[in-house]
Amino acid sequence: MSWVSKTLNSTLGKKLLMALTGLFLILFLVVHLGGNLQLLLPDGGQSFNVYSYNMATNPLIRVVSIGNFAFILLHVVYSIILTRYNKNSRPVAYAVSKPQLNSTWSSRNMGILGTLILIFLLVHLKGFWYEFKFGELPTTVYDGVTYKNVFAIVSEAYSNIFYVAFYVVSMGFLGFHLSHGFASAFQTLGLNHVKYSPLINKVGIGFSIIVPALFALIPLIMYFKTL
Repeated sequence: MSWVSKTLNSTLGKKLLMALTGLFLILFLVVHLGGNLQLLLPDGGQSFNVYSYNMATNPLIRVVSIGNFAFILLHVVYSIILTRYNKNSRPVAYAVSKPQLNSTWSSRNMGILGTLILIFLLVHLKGFWYEFKFGELPTTVYDGVTYKNVFAIVSEAYSNIFYVAFYVVSMGFLGFHLSHGFASAFQTLGLNHVKYSPLINKVGIGFSIIVPALFALIPLIMYFKTL
């Protein structure tokens, strides 16, 4: 067995992979948010439709997209493995340690939060990514070029109060997940120092509030525009 296999099969290796995939997905959230904010531009969806077209046709971005799906899968698989390992290594769950005093609610419920986020992700992908790739979308023309009108199906989805509520609540789950996962990833990578940890924790808390809040604001604003 090579050192790579030994590392990935060790508990530390699994945690490192979780941290690295988690940080990649955090970076993806920032990029994805930047794209989604174009939904709010007062141009009838042109910027978002052109952005969606470029994301789907640029060869480099397509490779990154495949990598992103792979990282999501790895993150999910290794989170399940580590959760089961932790549960098996602690047959009497927190009998003495009183976790409510020694850990946050988010850290104790990362598995549940991750599962809820995964459910949201599957619904979200089915409604938008799958439809973009395989569905019959309306089209629009800008400067003589035909684009799939993704803005139209997003606007339709965000005119449904139940979907908007589902989206907003899911962003709340994401915020709680990030509030622990952000700092935990850096700690796993060895950046746990009295000099840097307070800053990392503050950045993590800020990120876990601001990014999900901005994501949630987009469907809320678009919904209220339909009233």
